Amino acid sequence: MQGDTLKKIVKTGIIIAAVILIISIAGNVFIRSIEKNLSYLPEMEIKDPDLIQIPDGVYKGSYAAFPVIVDVSVTVKNHEITDIEILKHQNGQGKEGESIVNSVMQKQSLQVDAVSGATYSSIVILKAVENALLKTNK
Repeated sequence: MQGDTLKKIVKTGIIIAAVILIISIAGNVFIRSIEKNLSYLPEMEIKDPDLIQIPDGVYKGSYAAFPVIVDVSVTVKNHEITDIEILKHQNGQGKEGESIVNSVMQKQSLQVDAVSGATYSSIVILKAVENALLKTNK
């Protein structure tokens, strides 16, 4: 009887170890696929829209690079960006990236540095703003 109990304990231990190994491998593969998906962002071109050509109004734009998803509302008045509201920011660890909107409004340009530690979120926010403003010229 003690032999059966010992066999069950060993068998359970092996199963637990196998499950932990499988979860660890799957997690590693998932993290690598996310990094690969986002790796192109720092090299992506962000175009500065010609604010002189943009009429007063509120423009919505979005951009997604899994797992980061951003929806914005951009207000233009007298050919200046007067407000950028982040409507949605699914960000993982990039919440700090939201502060990039202050730089954009201050510089009146999308050619600003990404927020350190939130590079991917910063770039996705910039692309969402770009998409909002470029839609106005169509």
